[in-house]
Amino acid sequence: MILMITFAKQDVNLAFKILSMKNILVPVGSSKNALSHLQYAVDFARTFGANLYVVQVYNVYTKAGTMIKIDHILERESKMFLDGLVSKIDTKEVNVVTRVLKGKLIDTLELAFKANEIDLLIVEPRTTSESDEVFIGKTSGRIIKQTQIPVLIVPEDYKFKSISRILMALKSATIRKTNALGTLKLICQKFDAVINLLLVKTPYYNEGDFEVNQDLNSIVNSTTTSENATTFQGVLEHYQSNNPDLLCVVRRKRGFFMKKWEKNAISKKDFHSSIPVLVLSGLK
Repeated sequence: MILMITFAKQDVNLAFKILSMKNILVPVGSSKNALSHLQYAVDFARTFGANLYVVQVYNVYTKAGTMIKIDHILERESKMFLDGLVSKIDTKEVNVVTRVLKGKLIDTLELAFKANEIDLLIVEPRTTSESDEVFIGKTSGRIIKQTQIPVLIVPEDYKFKSISRILMALKSATIRKTNALGTLKLICQKFDAVINLLLVKTPYYNEGDFEVNQDLNSIVNSTTTSENATTFQGVLEHYQSNNPDLLCVVRRKRGFFMKKWEKNAISKKDFHSSIPVLVLSGLK
């Protein structure tokens, strides 16, 4: 059974009050999609007037049986690699800063987020040249799964374009975190996009999960309810009728990716998207 409810946007200006996107971070690997991905990130950052931080993270290793550290070599080569990539794209007057960071991937990125007040992380599905059967590789999977900052997953070779329709899929509309919807609001405001909310009743449904609060209601144009085994199945069922330019999901312990997140890599047979996917941090 499917129920659709249409809302009028309530005080949209208030919903976007004091929000801005100033800094975007892009981790770069060695994939063949790196240039295309960077160009998308530049185009996206330009739309918001944001700074773009292009980074590569490496760890420090000591060769067995010696005390010869190679971190200075890795840092120099990584910086040359990043600067070389940036020189091949059209930066369009966007402030692009390249940085080489040393340390464990997730911990180092978290520190970079705080130090530079990062608002959004833009990642490609595969940062290295992994099998074509893989949609999200191990490194990208770790970043998406373990960080607590909003992440935009951009499909390989995807060209930047305006976002007119957003499909937001949730199994629970309960929101307790302050400004949990900030990134989504900014994107909606900048592109004047329509947001269609899909509430999926799964076996983990709790009473009150479908109660949409004022904050979410203020940016949603319509709401559809559906009953499926998983949120992902609900998206598959309603994807074509919504024809979105952006899919928005939530990172939760039992959220959109659920079992798919038990392993960092995700194969295309389990999940694949031809449009960007915005992954918000937990709303509770």
